[in-house]
Amino acid sequence: MSMSDDGAGRHGPAGEFRRERSSPVPPDRSQRSGRITVPRASIRRRRNGLLMMSVLSVLVLLASGTSWAITGWMSGSINRFDVFSGLSDDDRPEETGGLTFLVIGSDSRGEMSTEDQNALSVGSTAGQRSDTIMLVRLNHERDHLTVVGIPRDLWVDIPGEGEDKVNAAYAYGGPQLAVQTVESTTGVRIDHYVEVNFNGFVDVVDALEGIEVCLPEAIDDPKAHLQMEAGTHEVDGAEALAFARTRATARGDLDRIDRQQQVLSAMFDKALSSRTLSDPGRLTAFLDSALSSVTVDDGLDTSTINDLAYQMRDVDPGNITFAQVPIADMEHWTPRGDVALLWDEPMAREMFASINADRPLTEPEPEAADEEEDAELTPHDVRVRVFNGTATPGLGAQMDNRFTEAGFDVTDEAENWTDRSLARTEVRYGPQDEERAAYMAEMLPGSETVEDRTLEGGIQVVIGFNHTTFNPPASVEEAPTEEPEDPAASDGPATTTAQENICA
Repeated sequence: MSMSDDGAGRHGPAGEFRRERSSPVPPDRSQRSGRITVPRASIRRRRNGLLMMSVLSVLVLLASGTSWAITGWMSGSINRFDVFSGLSDDDRPEETGGLTFLVIGSDSRGEMSTEDQNALSVGSTAGQRSDTIMLVRLNHERDHLTVVGIPRDLWVDIPGEGEDKVNAAYAYGGPQLAVQTVESTTGVRIDHYVEVNFNGFVDVVDALEGIEVCLPEAIDDPKAHLQMEAGTHEVDGAEALAFARTRATARGDLDRIDRQQQVLSAMFDKALSSRTLSDPGRLTAFLDSALSSVTVDDGLDTSTINDLAYQMRDVDPGNITFAQVPIADMEHWTPRGDVALLWDEPMAREMFASINADRPLTEPEPEAADEEEDAELTPHDVRVRVFNGTATPGLGAQMDNRFTEAGFDVTDEAENWTDRSLARTEVRYGPQDEERAAYMAEMLPGSETVEDRTLEGGIQVVIGFNHTTFNPPASVEEAPTEEPEDPAASDGPATTTAQENICA
């Protein structure tokens, strides 16, 4: 996942954090069919949202929802680390009912060969840093995921170490201090920890046989060995890594977070649209690649994984929201003379309070029906058809022209009414159109409104012998063109969904 070769490596020695790895046991193939059990398509579809977690890190095992045998094998394949035992509950945020994962993209080169370092253009800087940091919130109802990107250069207070960039916390004190720092900064309690390194990211993309990414403008980054024209591209694991790592665009780290979220969405989409989940061999290779370079907290055991797989069965791409921490200053000079980011504290506090309360990060758009009821009617809002209820020839066609000139939506040419001796003009309307009928009747002096339950949308005007004139409404001045909305001035953080992040 994102990963840079500069930053906080100076803060601690490499190899400080040791993880215990259990020996994986391959899935049981001794059953009657001799194959790994794969659920029906309908069952897989109900669990498809779980793949998002796998893409973020390791929790692909939640997505497959195959059998207990294969889930147990997956659980045994994961590296584990005791993250939370040293943290005091008195110093941590309260539990709120949702479930929050801290997802770390580690750029350790310790176990990479020089050949791999050169192939992936990641350099050879010693030590480990957390250069992708995401909070993944699963709400209390388990039907919505919120993914918040935290910029690696965000200037924060690291417990026991003082002010520094947020990614320095991992180098100072590993996963435990990373958790502590993010909790104290955001006020959100972290329930589980997931970490994936360079190789794991590349292997997952390659196991999916590549993904599709799209660019609004070209990128040329010699450092990352990335040169891409604007448009849509099919990329393999190494290219996807370069795409997720580069900061060679105008907004630097913030653009990089957007690209990382796009990559995650693309991986999610590819896994669901390909034969990955339905092909036992491909699924096994995918899981093995995804899990081999992943570390999780030791509380994420087989039972927890299966519980989550069941609870998250209704999550889909439209219910996965991406956002990032609101930024107030992108060029904050630190006391030691380098540049960091400062968050917009009021907006950030409000955002994390919403996450804790499982509130949406942006207010839903008002429904069209509500807008219609509140808006003032104009001729463009009224569909009308004219009938001549008198013996005067051509009166219906004349009214057609006048209604059209006034801006009404005249649906058909005028016709004669069944009764050619109608004394009084009628404005006939069906259910829900009483307001439109009253609006039209005001322009036809002496007319009356008549409810006709057989009408299904649209007004009928039947001209009677008392008709004398038509008083069209005054011309409505054209509304001034609105200036494009400034995202920085909006009421909340800019958000997208996993579905919107997929290249069209």
